[in-house]
Amino acid sequence: MRDFLIFSLISLFVFSCDAQQKKSPVHAGNLEKTTKIRVISTQEFKSKLKENVQLIDVRTPSEFSEGYISNAENINLMNSDFEDEIENLDKEKPVYIYCRSGQRSNKAAKKMIELGFKEIYDLEGGITSWEKHGENVERNK
Repeated sequence: MRDFLIFSLISLFVFSCDAQQKKSPVHAGNLEKTTKIRVISTQEFKSKLKENVQLIDVRTPSEFSEGYISNAENINLMNSDFEDEIENLDKEKPVYIYCRSGQRSNKAAKKMIELGFKEIYDLEGGITSWEKHGENVERNK
């Protein structure tokens, strides 16, 4: 009887912990799955740019001036006013973002999800991959 009681208490504890975890907010491990952040290839990214999209380069202004994808808006992730600037975008429309290699754009995408953006597309490999695949970049004169 005593063993049965101990087993019951342990089972109750395990199941209640599991239920709590399922009710809790988005976990870091499954953030991309639940929030619609999609990392897409250069080819897919390019095809989407034929539409009227919100295209954001999250690199520094000096990096941006060295070369950027046509029609991109530069909103520097490292600026203290990044969130304020990002808030000017339409949260209901898809946003296409990139950086140099994909790390900063991933951070930016996660921040944008916290701010309520619904759908974010991140360029796999960043502008480095874009150029590697022979795609054109604009340069400030």
